[in-house]
Amino acid sequence: MQIGEYIWLYPWLFLAILPIIGFVWWNLRFKRRRKASLQLSSFSGLTYIGRCWKQYGRRVLFVMRILALTALVFAFARPQNHLSHDEIATEGIDIVLSLDVSSSMLAEDFRPNRLEAAKNLAKEFIKSRANDRIGLVVFSSESFTQCPITIDHSILNDLFEGVHSGMVEDGTAIGMGLATAVDRLKDSKAKSKVIILMTDGVNNTGLIDPQTGAELAKTYGIRIYTIGVGSYGMAPMPVQTPFGKKYVNQEVMIDEAMMRKIATQTGGQYFRATGNSRLKDIYAQIDKLEKTKIEVSSYRQYKEEYLIFALMAALLLLLEFVLRHTILRTFP
Repeated sequence: MQIGEYIWLYPWLFLAILPIIGFVWWNLRFKRRRKASLQLSSFSGLTYIGRCWKQYGRRVLFVMRILALTALVFAFARPQNHLSHDEIATEGIDIVLSLDVSSSMLAEDFRPNRLEAAKNLAKEFIKSRANDRIGLVVFSSESFTQCPITIDHSILNDLFEGVHSGMVEDGTAIGMGLATAVDRLKDSKAKSKVIILMTDGVNNTGLIDPQTGAELAKTYGIRIYTIGVGSYGMAPMPVQTPFGKKYVNQEVMIDEAMMRKIATQTGGQYFRATGNSRLKDIYAQIDKLEKTKIEVSSYRQYKEEYLIFALMAALLLLLEFVLRHTILRTFP
């Protein structure tokens, strides 16, 4: 049982303080009545006689004995101090986010648009993965690494800010986005390697097709979670004209069969995000599926602290004994 800074091995011994308190109470209340009395006809001759210093000294002896007994109770209750040391071993996961930045990601069926919603929620996801190395790949007609896998998530978030549509020529090269992400992870020593691919379209360009990218991922033991970003039916697409920005309804076309096949083939899952809240839920699901393993080994060493109380009791009893039989000695 811990009380204050100590752990007490036998805390029930503190009950022994109750008889000590009772003894003090009895001494203060009843012992006075047992004092000897002397009848005098007058106290006029004793007016200037003060109390002897030895009278106060004997009270000190009583206090010293009470303190000594209390210290003994504390000593027998076995106070201990503990020194603890925790070793935390983490088995992180290496993750690459592969993000489509084609022009269709500017559609505003998400708020403010698909690309910004994907970026904002991805940053929230990164914040929850403190022990994992995470990297970022972007793709359109081509793909490139925006940030290699890193544990420095502040740098990753800064590089996320620079992601925008039009970074490369327009198009949707899903296979290239996968291949570049695989290249970032293939030499990783992590026991768990994951790609999260987000796109709103159909593969229509690139030197590597999505199936080949999935086979590469499977070869290196990488799981792929695919996310189709876009509502059902039509979505408002901003278009710049000489008269300013106008909106054109554009049909949402996502190759869900291909996305589902890629995910299943590598041991991952396919998700369809139709709005901001659904995309947030998907990130939460992936976060639960891909948990970082943390092992904590605790070492605790106990140090006995009763000696200080035992020495205090011994010193008080010795001092009380010496004083009682020397300068505070009473004579019959």
